[in-house]
Amino acid sequence: MLRLKRATVASAGPADAMEQRLGIEIDGERRAAIADVGLVGAAQVGDELVVNVEALDLRLGSGGFDVVHVNLTRGLGGHGTPDAHVMKLNYTSLQHAVVPLEQGDPGTAPPPPQLPLTRPVAVLALHGQLAALAWAFGRAREGGRLGYIQTMGGALPGGHSCVVRDLREQGLLAGHVTAGAAFGGADGDSLTTVAALHQGLTELGWDAVVAGPGPGILGSGSTLGHGGMQALDSAHAALALGCRALLVARMSSTDTRPRHQGLSHHTRAVLDLLLAPVNVALPDGQQGLRDRHSWVVHEADLEGYAASGLPTRSMGREDPLFFAAALAAGTALAQMAGSR
Repeated sequence: MLRLKRATVASAGPADAMEQRLGIEIDGERRAAIADVGLVGAAQVGDELVVNVEALDLRLGSGGFDVVHVNLTRGLGGHGTPDAHVMKLNYTSLQHAVVPLEQGDPGTAPPPPQLPLTRPVAVLALHGQLAALAWAFGRAREGGRLGYIQTMGGALPGGHSCVVRDLREQGLLAGHVTAGAAFGGADGDSLTTVAALHQGLTELGWDAVVAGPGPGILGSGSTLGHGGMQALDSAHAALALGCRALLVARMSSTDTRPRHQGLSHHTRAVLDLLLAPVNVALPDGQQGLRDRHSWVVHEADLEGYAASGLPTRSMGREDPLFFAAALAAGTALAQMAGSR
């Protein structure tokens, strides 16, 4: 069963169209909470809530807050989305209808997609790679339109990433679409990753795409049971559309877990299972594997990135190699976008 408790709002941060940060009280204890405004509405001090407390009780690093399930004071008057009939989070208590970006005429057979698309798609292992990749892409391809497709594997709500908002405000992301189980993208929802890629590269006019999970990651410590495996599906979707796929290597110089030191086992597993070769970018001084994939090396401007004000810590720690790999991938993606 869900771990739900009643709570009272003690403090309420500003609410935008996506999310709101709250301070709540449960049985006299002050706790942090978050409300997905698009789902449950904004809250005010004194409101009575029902919150899901499991993530905070489990002390999950990226989920260290309670999540508002329903606002009992003012959250029971929702009217859904007009003209929407396709569900996300379907068959859960938070199912809601969306108007997907991909729309067909129900009275006619849909035409086949025009392929190949040929443009490049970078595939993330972790959301923490997004800022460095987008910054390097913007430096290497001024005026280039980079879109972000948020997939499953981490946080599902589209409004949960402060990084996405910052990158959009700085002009480093031209769009944000949520795909599959993820929902609430700033520029809309797609039902599948392959549909989101097609929409972004045709209808939305993106020059390149970066696809990957939202903040946080699922993990079990096993070879295949982790959110990083979403990269396998995203890369295959890109290849099926005729796009040139670039795998963003997860690397670390400070992670204490041996399986993530150097080239992470998450990346190695995806490379082993891919049905076709892809490109993999590495920063200066690193060597790729001797395998069927194409390994390219690019300079990583860590000092320039640090001066940008974007995040420079991964999972709470300094990790130069982690960010260097993402910066190298951003430069590689920009070069691929310019060589169509």
